Amino acid sequence: MTASLPSHAGVLGGGRMGGGIAHALLISGAAEVVVVEVNDDAAEAARERITADVQASLDRGKISGELTEWSGKLTMSTDYADFSRCGLVIEAVPEDQGLKVAALTRVEQQLGTDAYLATNTSSIAVTDLAKNLQRPEQFCGLHFFNPVPASTLVEVVLAEQTGSELKALAPGWVEALGKTPVAVKDAPGFASSRLGVAIGLEAIRMLEEGVASAEDIDNAMVLGYKFPIGPLALTDIVGLDVRLGIAEYLHSTLGERFAPPQLMRDMVSRGELGRKTGRGFYTYE
Repeated sequence: MTASLPSHAGVLGGGRMGGGIAHALLISGAAEVVVVEVNDDAAEAARERITADVQASLDRGKISGELTEWSGKLTMSTDYADFSRCGLVIEAVPEDQGLKVAALTRVEQQLGTDAYLATNTSSIAVTDLAKNLQRPEQFCGLHFFNPVPASTLVEVVLAEQTGSELKALAPGWVEALGKTPVAVKDAPGFASSRLGVAIGLEAIRMLEEGVASAEDIDNAMVLGYKFPIGPLALTDIVGLDVRLGIAEYLHSTLGERFAPPQLMRDMVSRGELGRKTGRGFYTYE
């Protein structure tokens, strides 16, 4: 049976991932979604991003009503104290363990004792993050995929400390969002990042070695293996800096097969991060 989402939910971080998660919570029928950002400019940018996603859902007929009705349920803030009324908060800050620990502990201080906390990490061990919390039994991983509005998968990552009640609730929450839960063991990279990054890194090595062009490498996987998008184009969407951070973490935990190619490091150092900078393996307007 699908579990009902808490009527009041929060997201820490309103970037591409956090904004997408907030959109999913909004259109699932939450009474209020609170998004906390680092400053007013970031909060306003996040509001525009989330509102645009809601409008797209209205245009496609996924939801009905007026934009003002839906956007009225969205609260933007720079104050962690606004999470105090939330029954669930999902952390979606950049993929840095120290940053996530600091963010999660700060959020937990604002939550009621019966509220739940989740991380959207794509590779960091959830068990290690849980060790820093006062109520680790009320913490798990909910790994959404980019772009969140179009993706139908969420990895439910259960830490060693995750309590039985949350283990039962979390898959139902994912289903309430209209997505499919996949339960995975808390291991570096989980299932999706471990496999996806491995393919992406090998594609970059092939490009580095001159095996084929970026277009031909991507077409080989799209046409030959029915991937919806090639591994290099996907890396551009995710962000080369994001993937580099994940690869470095997997390299440190799983060994040399996840060593980032020099081409990847060079592109990141030049600021060629993919779609968000207008240039990665491809050039964007």
